[in-house]
Amino acid sequence: MLKKVSRILGSLIKLTGDTHEEVEGHNGMGNEMDASRGILSGTMDKFKMVFETKSSRRTFSLVAAFVIIFLIVYCLTG
Repeated sequence: MLKKVSRILGSLIKLTGDTHEEVEGHNGMGNEMDASRGILSGTMDKFKMVFETKSSRRTFSLVAAFVIIFLIVYCLTG
């Protein structure tokens, strides 16, 4: 009976250790996500500055139209 109880307790201790490692791993990922969020917001600020001018919007529209036409032709020929 004591052996069974000690095995169960050992399993619980191992499980809590594994849970602790998992939580520590997720905390590290949270820091990485914060860093990438900062980089992404900087990139979005640059895009906003570029698209504030009308000529940039026209250029973007032209490029988007070419991409859409290319995809349509690619799908029709494939």
